[in-house]
Amino acid sequence: MQSSLKKSLYLGLAALSFGAVAATSTNASAKSYAKAGAYTTLKSDATTRNVEATGTNALYTKPGTVKGAKVVASKATMAKLASSKKSTDYFRAYGVKTTDRGSVYYRVVTMDQKYRGYVYGGKTTDAFAGGIKSANTTTAATVSNDIKGKAVYFTNPGTTNVTWNAPKFTQYKASKNVKNTTPFVGDALTVTDAVTKTREGSLYYYVKDATNPSASGWIYSKAITTDANVVFNQAKDIKVNFTFNGKTVKTSVMQNLKADANGAQGTVAANAVGTAVGYDVLAKATANNDAWLTAALSGTGYTYDGTTSANKAALLAAKTGDTVNLTVTQNAAVTTPISLMSAATTTTSNDAKALVRATSSSVASQYSVVVPSLTSGFKGVNGAPYTSADLTTFAGSNNLKTLYTKTIGTGSDAYYYEYNLTSATAGNYSATKPATLVYVGTKVNGTSPAKLATNDGDSVWGNDTDSSVASSSTATATSSTTVATSSTKAASESVSGK
Repeated sequence: MQSSLKKSLYLGLAALSFGAVAATSTNASAKSYAKAGAYTTLKSDATTRNVEATGTNALYTKPGTVKGAKVVASKATMAKLASSKKSTDYFRAYGVKTTDRGSVYYRVVTMDQKYRGYVYGGKTTDAFAGGIKSANTTTAATVSNDIKGKAVYFTNPGTTNVTWNAPKFTQYKASKNVKNTTPFVGDALTVTDAVTKTREGSLYYYVKDATNPSASGWIYSKAITTDANVVFNQAKDIKVNFTFNGKTVKTSVMQNLKADANGAQGTVAANAVGTAVGYDVLAKATANNDAWLTAALSGTGYTYDGTTSANKAALLAAKTGDTVNLTVTQNAAVTTPISLMSAATTTTSNDAKALVRATSSSVASQYSVVVPSLTSGFKGVNGAPYTSADLTTFAGSNNLKTLYTKTIGTGSDAYYYEYNLTSATAGNYSATKPATLVYVGTKVNGTSPAKLATNDGDSVWGNDTDSSVASSSTATATSSTTVATSSTKAASESVSGK
């Protein structure tokens, strides 16, 4: 009896288990999918349909909730595209489907056409939402004052950096207006607009070519120049790299060359790529006072030696369109004198004055300052450029950022001027042309904290001592002001006027 009961219970439980499994299997196979409506092509202005991924939804071959949809780009991949710094990873939306559940799916493609598919776009076709959002692929920019209103030229006419109907990849299938700018070498162009590629930040200009309108279009900003002397025409010119220890220190163009004639310098202008022009090139590069050489190496700190056999051989072998490498030598180091200036009272006034160096015997005055003794002057390669930052760093390392006059007057009437560095003028290292530091002076009541030191010679300082006071219009800033301070400030360290 008990055995029969146990057997019945066992069979009953087994039947229930089987039923549960069957029920689960039935529910799984009954999973429902959405149905997509008809495909609609988007017809609004294409530039308003530039979008970017948000990273919240994947990209599918079909609307994602429709049966058979496969992943084209995962959610993780879409997140990478969303944070990309490349214009290639923007999308263009060009079609839409809406499912029977009210979900909108946009048909999109990346600007480089690598990814194409459907992405969830929210619940309405009035705006992009969900996995994509509207994108500004370019940002308005300002035309540089250096080129505004001036004629510009293609710097290196050829197949690189040509003009486009839109900056590359900022519009879907952006295309080249011309594939080669060589036929337009020397055309005077006008810049009419400027944008930056939003993700990369690179600047593009729209140039108009009045002579050949077909060459007009968007071009990378560094591919044009206002200097017609650096324009490279492969049929008429050669490009020259000046090198030092294997490194190019300056690149220039030798223009409008004459074709060789019977092993000598010719008289007929070259007009085809590959024309031998070596004798004309050699003549121009070895002339002692050649304007081209002077302009090419001015402000570099290097000198060309046309007597070396290697340089001569390279020049004689030159053909139009070639790039020729010439070696140069570095100039010797020099100490550039330092000139100190008191700023003009306004940006338009002409009352800037030289600050002269005070001595132990000089009479204290507003423009006579106590300067520190320098362990080393402002040194660099003769002719090489230095920046404002270079000069400011030198000033900071040598206690030149704040200077004081000696005490003017005595007792309760004593005062002095405190000068604080406001700017440093960029230039080129030279033993004769001073580097300029500009200060703003403030009148302070009390005793000067300045301490006289042994002044360095004129190889370090470009100003005279206080036997003279000069003026200059190159230093501009705000005027001096008067502030009150304790008359006992640093009295033990003060220098009294004489």
